[in-house]
Amino acid sequence: MLNLFTQAHSLPNKTAIIDPSGSFTFQQLTESSDQVASVLLQGKSDLNQSRVAFMVSPGFDYVKTQWGIWKAGGIAVPLCITYPLPSLTYVLEDTKAEILIVGPEYEEILKEYAVEKGIRMLTLQDLKQSISKNSFPKISKDRGAMILYTSGTTSLPKGVLTTHSNIESQISTLVEAWKWSSDDHTICLLPLHHVHGIINVVSSALWSGASVQFLHPFSAKEVFEVFQESKVNVFMAVPTIYFKLISEFESYSKEAQNQLRECMKQFRLMVSGSAALPVSVMEKWKEISGHYLLERYGMTEIGMAISNPYEGPRKAGYIGKPLPGVSVRLVDEQNNLIDSGQAGEIQIKGDSVFKEYWGKPEATVKSFTKDGWFKTGDIAKVEDEYYRILGRDSVDIIKSGGYKISALEIEEILRKHPAIKDCGVVGIPDEEWGELVSAALVTLEEVDIKALNHWMREQMPAYKTPRKYIILEDLPRNAMGKVVKNDLKKLFS
Repeated sequence: MLNLFTQAHSLPNKTAIIDPSGSFTFQQLTESSDQVASVLLQGKSDLNQSRVAFMVSPGFDYVKTQWGIWKAGGIAVPLCITYPLPSLTYVLEDTKAEILIVGPEYEEILKEYAVEKGIRMLTLQDLKQSISKNSFPKISKDRGAMILYTSGTTSLPKGVLTTHSNIESQISTLVEAWKWSSDDHTICLLPLHHVHGIINVVSSALWSGASVQFLHPFSAKEVFEVFQESKVNVFMAVPTIYFKLISEFESYSKEAQNQLRECMKQFRLMVSGSAALPVSVMEKWKEISGHYLLERYGMTEIGMAISNPYEGPRKAGYIGKPLPGVSVRLVDEQNNLIDSGQAGEIQIKGDSVFKEYWGKPEATVKSFTKDGWFKTGDIAKVEDEYYRILGRDSVDIIKSGGYKISALEIEEILRKHPAIKDCGVVGIPDEEWGELVSAALVTLEEVDIKALNHWMREQMPAYKTPRKYIILEDLPRNAMGKVVKNDLKKLFS
C-alpha cells in the first residue's frame, strides 16, 4: 500500500474532505477510490502505467479519481479545468492518454474528440457502476505516478513525470518541515493541475490525517466566511489571492475586520508560494492577520526544495533554507560553484526530483548536470544563510551594460515609491546597453518620469554604472505603434 493511503485506513471515521456536495470520511474516500480503480481495470490485473487523464472539478470527486488511478496502477494526468480544447488535446496527445475521465461540466468539451481519437471516456457516473472489486496491483515506488505540465514560457509545455517515490518524498518532506498533523484543517483554493495544490495542500493534509475543505470557484468573501467557522488552521495561497483577500478585508467595517483578525490569529500556519510575494503584501497581511507568511520555493520538477522555517525567523523577500533531504547549490554559467554572496543558478538534488520529461529524452539530459544535479534556471543569492531569488535566468535577469540585474529587485524598489501601486519590469533590446531596464507602472497619481529615474538611481547604489529606467507608456512610438529607439536617449539624457 502506498503511504499516502495509510491514514485512510488508520482514521476511517475522521473527516477527510469537505466540498459543496457534503462531508466525506477517510473510509468513504477509500471505498470510492477502490470503486474507481475497479472500473478502470475492467477485470485487468494492472493498468501498467497507462496514462489516465482526468478533468474533474476540485473536491471529493477529484481526489477519489486521482487515488483510484494510482490504485489501479495508472499514471494520473490532471487536466486544467479552464484550458480551451487545443491545450487539452496537446496534453492528451503528448501523454498518449488511453483513458479520459470527465466531470459533468466538461463532457461536451471532450466527448467528440474522445470518440474521434478512440479514447475510452468515462463520466463520474460511469465510475459508480456496479462491478466486482478487483485485487489491486502491488505498486513499486519507482513506477510512474503523475505527469504535470510546465508553463511553457520558452517552448511548448513539457510533461514532468514523477514516480511514487518522488511524490512520497515531496509530501513527507513538507509534513516534517511544516508540522502537519491529523488535528489540522486546511482549505484548498488552488488549481489541481499544479504541485502547489496537489502536493502542498491536498496530499500533505490527507497523508497526515488532516481535513481538506474545497472552495471552488474562488471567492474572497467566501474564504473569510469559512475562516469565521473557526475550523481552518492551515492556509496556503498564491500572492494574487492574498492581494484579493486584502482588498476584500479593507472593504469591511471595523467591527468585521476585528472579528476576522481574532479568528486568523488562531491559525497555526499561513504559506505563500508559486510566485514572488511583494514585501508590501507580506507586511500588509501581517498587519491584518498577525501572521508573517512563510515563503518557500519549488517547481513542478522538484516539489518544494527551499523554505523559510516553521519555527524561527522568516525573512521577507527570501525563500529560506534547504528543506530536509534536499541538496542545493549555486553555480555560475560554467557550472562552477560560486563564492558566498554572489548570484548563481539554483541546482537541486534529492529523492523529490522528477524522473524525466515525458517523451523528451534530449530535454531531460539537457536539464541535468553530468553528476545528477537538476538545473532550475532560477538565479539566487545566499545572504546570512537565507536564499533570495533574483529571478529566472531567461526572463527576470536583465543583462544591461555588463551587469546582471534582477527585475524582481527593481520591482520591489519601485513599489516603495508613494505614487506607485504596482509594476512589472522587463528588459528591452538595445544596441548600446544590450538591454534597457523597462517598467510598466500602475500609479496612484501622475508621476514625473525624470524625477522617478533620479529616485531609482538613489535607491540602487549597488549598480555603479548609471542605469536608464524607462516607463513603457511614455516611450515615443511611430505610427505603427513600435518604440522609436532612436529617441530613447533624447528622452532620458
